[in-house]
Amino acid sequence: MSDSLRELWLRGIAFNTAAPADVLIRLLDEAASEAGLLMCEGRDMPDAVIDAALRHPARRIRRALAGNRHVDPARLAPLASDPSGLVRAQLASGIRTQPRWVRPLPDDILVTFLTAQDGGEDGRVTEQEIVWELWSSRQIPPSFPRDMAGHDHPALRLFATSQWQSLTAAQQKALLNDPDPAVREAARKANWVLDPEAVEADLPSLESRNRWFVLGTCALSPAVVEQCFADNEVRPLARNRHTPADALARLARHPDAEIRRLVATRPDLGQEAAALRQDPDEDVRMRARLQPSIRTWAEFQAVHWVVGHGPDCTCPITKPATEPSPDWYATCAASEEPVLRRVAASWPGLPAELVRTLALDEDEEVRIRLACHHPLAPPHLLLDVFVTRPAHRPHLLTLPAFPRTGLTHLIGHPNPEVRALAAADPALPNPPVRDPDASVRRAAAANPSLAPEARETLLADPRTAEGAAANPALPVPRMHALLNHCLSSTATPPGAIQR
Repeated sequence: MSDSLRELWLRGIAFNTAAPADVLIRLLDEAASEAGLLMCEGRDMPDAVIDAALRHPARRIRRALAGNRHVDPARLAPLASDPSGLVRAQLASGIRTQPRWVRPLPDDILVTFLTAQDGGEDGRVTEQEIVWELWSSRQIPPSFPRDMAGHDHPALRLFATSQWQSLTAAQQKALLNDPDPAVREAARKANWVLDPEAVEADLPSLESRNRWFVLGTCALSPAVVEQCFADNEVRPLARNRHTPADALARLARHPDAEIRRLVATRPDLGQEAAALRQDPDEDVRMRARLQPSIRTWAEFQAVHWVVGHGPDCTCPITKPATEPSPDWYATCAASEEPVLRRVAASWPGLPAELVRTLALDEDEEVRIRLACHHPLAPPHLLLDVFVTRPAHRPHLLTLPAFPRTGLTHLIGHPNPEVRALAAADPALPNPPVRDPDASVRRAAAANPSLAPEARETLLADPRTAEGAAANPALPVPRMHALLNHCLSSTATPPGAIQR
């Protein structure tokens, strides 16, 4: 066995789906180099391996585990109070390569982060920096601030004030009268967004970026609204739900078609909607046709996240703070408007019978959105979107329903990503281990249909060794034998595998 194959074998075994816990635990050894880190970060693992990684003395192992998107986040709870702040920060910041489905962290982990008194014993980050990482990761469920508004711990009530407009009037009143002075002060500052006179007084001192945010989200006085029109700074007003009706009517008649597009689907649009349905701009007319179906801000937001996005949209998929009713989504699924059917196809709660209907929809984007968003999307649809829409391939491969068999007809496809998928089909009689593309060779070498003799030959070839080591038909004693060789080789120089 050549030492040049060592890293290839280690990486292959690290991602061998049939490798038992005792094999995978050996990869946590420092001699396993990058393979142990890649395993901890990049695959699901048996409980025994997760436990070993959680207790591992090497920070780099625990930090890699903190970025794992395959392990149930509840299992990672100990890392929220890890001795190392870098490990905590990695859990707070989420996965290095964000998947489209943004997975929220459990409440107990969020509570640990938000009530922490320090940033870890290594002193590399502060507790506040970890919270900033948490904010930017989108791992906080939209409902969490509302749930924390009445919590016993003042730090969590303080956090609730950061999402002031999502709180109920009763929650806001309670926080404005909170027994903790820091919470009361934070609530007072947060309530500023609903005070038009206070906003007007402070607006001149704000930086340009903050000014646009305020104009798009806060309650505005008539004087501020008039100044926006005078300065031709009305785009933020078009999306501000506090914009008064008279200003909204003026925006619906604005000469800029983009402004008219922004207001055309608002639920508070009055008689101006009828005029917009006759607008000279086609996109304005289309959006205005949707407006009678939009009666709440939750419905508006659901449409907003779909309208104007093309079939290759790969925006993150997150659960909204408030959702429209199931009946509204069902109505959208039966609409003559393709955009509303796309909205329905984007809701993962759509009933099975409507999923079957939309899977056959004449609009391609409806089918694409259904494939990417709904857990009941049929496997044949997932495969069809995978083949025809490369932008969605990474996401589709993460879905449990994605088909892994019945793919042999794709083995001659011109795209190597598609050939690699077909090369892994265990029904394939002759996996293409000599394909010119490395990813196809790896998938073919990992095909369990290969004969043992062929597998051994591939293990000795640098072009296929990693795939052969990942082959689930590789006997466990053979995995241990390969590890015996790899882990007894010259150790990686100190510091070479720090991350």
